[in-house]
Amino acid sequence: MKNTLMRTLLCSAAFSPSLAQAQSETTFDLAPILVYGGLLPTTLEATGATIEVLDSEDLKEGGASVADALAVLPGVSLSANGGLGTRSSIRVRGLDGTYLGVRVDGIEVTDPSSTQTSFNFGTLTSGTLDRVTLIKGTQSALYGSDAIAGVIDIQTWRPTRDGASGRTTLEYGSYNTRTATSSVGFRDDRIELAFSLSRVATDGFSARSSDTEDDGFDQSSANVFAAYQLTDAVRVGVSGLWSDGTSEFDRSSSNSTGSTEEVRSGLRVFTEVSQGAWEHEFSVSGFRSDRFDADGFTKEFIGERLKAEYVGQVELTSATALAFGIDWTEERASLDGTEFEASNTAAFAEIKHAPRDDLELSANLRYDDFSDFDGQFSGRAALAWTATDATTVRTSFGTGYRAPSLYERFGPYSGPDLAPETSRSFDLGVEHRIGETAMLRATAFYIEIDNLIQYSTATSSYAQVPGTTASKGLELSGSYSFSDRLSFTGNYTYTLAKNDGVRLARVPRHELSMAADFDVTDRLSSTLRVTHVADVLDGFGTLTPLADYTVVDLSAQYDLTDRTNAYVSLRNLTDETYETVRGYNTSGRALYVGIQADF
Repeated sequence: MKNTLMRTLLCSAAFSPSLAQAQSETTFDLAPILVYGGLLPTTLEATGATIEVLDSEDLKEGGASVADALAVLPGVSLSANGGLGTRSSIRVRGLDGTYLGVRVDGIEVTDPSSTQTSFNFGTLTSGTLDRVTLIKGTQSALYGSDAIAGVIDIQTWRPTRDGASGRTTLEYGSYNTRTATSSVGFRDDRIELAFSLSRVATDGFSARSSDTEDDGFDQSSANVFAAYQLTDAVRVGVSGLWSDGTSEFDRSSSNSTGSTEEVRSGLRVFTEVSQGAWEHEFSVSGFRSDRFDADGFTKEFIGERLKAEYVGQVELTSATALAFGIDWTEERASLDGTEFEASNTAAFAEIKHAPRDDLELSANLRYDDFSDFDGQFSGRAALAWTATDATTVRTSFGTGYRAPSLYERFGPYSGPDLAPETSRSFDLGVEHRIGETAMLRATAFYIEIDNLIQYSTATSSYAQVPGTTASKGLELSGSYSFSDRLSFTGNYTYTLAKNDGVRLARVPRHELSMAADFDVTDRLSSTLRVTHVADVLDGFGTLTPLADYTVVDLSAQYDLTDRTNAYVSLRNLTDETYETVRGYNTSGRALYVGIQADF
């Protein structure tokens, strides 16, 4: 993950994606870069948010699985029920995917038909993606429900220069894994067009350790983005996504015949209007997920979401800016033809004030009015202080909530009078740069969740149960350039996550990731990464330890021309045997080779 720590704060517009896409057309240099850690733009030095970024090179290093690339970031861990395509959950600061918002090109892609609204990272492949941004900490004041741990904002491939351009990638590797991706686009002063198509297929390996039957996965996916500058003041655009995949899995230790088909589709249209000091954005988006398991207890799960949103922003003074907006969301779920639905209307605002050049303050407030239970207020405050030319202090505090899912509210085990889970989070970070060669960063975090919704055996339904989930820890990261050719990056995370005093399952207490990047020649570069995970508990009822493990990955890239490179990745070099979920396999030693061409 070459120079990732130096790019950590490079952020796409997680909350105003199409506005950010306009900004992304600028070539990045050492000048101040606009980022979006909230509704309003700020600079890298001034943002109070804790942000991590994976670019296309980082994603390529992680292979077809985006989850594998995310898992080496500080504060992030992965629990996977097997290989590519199987059920996988990303945990951020000890909290699972139930508390994580996910967007692709501005489209919310969490599944409303899931038991708890969430996203399956096991089926998210990297082929058409260009950048993945993780904004940590409670973001409910910006994003609403399901963002207590943070938000993952994904941007697909875009042209980076005027005229016609594109990218093609072909890869083959272990487990008969074949990947092919092609992207084409066009850009000029008024038009931006991008279309990507990807295909991934693998024979895989057995998901469960109880048998040796391979569990394969295949998926086709497509993404489109188009924007047109109608006038100097008006820009219109559309983004869309589609994927169709089949995942094999082991249904039980005695039944290895499981298979799920899933089709995801989404569309978003937007209009941006500039009027003097004012900026306006109007958007409508829709998303649908259709999962089918022919032999499942429930065979078909259909989740749908329709959303309309307005966001406006204005500079009140040279030091103060204001943003505000409203949105309306309707979610529907159908389980074998039994349908549930609910809606929500929200109003939100953000104010940003920079009283001095070295200090920026921001505050957010949001109110959500739900159709079937009481409304919710959530807020966030953030601060960034440039203490010296080399040292920056960042802190944020937020309140949030997780609304009960449609299944929890209306499904066969629904509980009466369910209310949202509520949360409070705090983080404090210090970043220090040592000349042009080194950077150190430390961030302490604390998240607390009450009014937990869990299945109660006493009532045979979902219910609000006593107890508090608290996750606290420390993220350390750094980078050092020994020379123009050799650099080192690393991060360590300590996490202690408990529910009513009992440790949470599948949350590592210790995670360490170190990487050395070596430019052997002007054309040949290599990366050696070592990841160590320790002190993980898993099980049902009584939790017991999983074995600690260390995974070594080695990759190399050779630039055939200025726009074409060949690469090789050797993952799990030492053939470590380990589990992230008890009873489920992970990949052994695996070799992948590929070629990528930009044109």
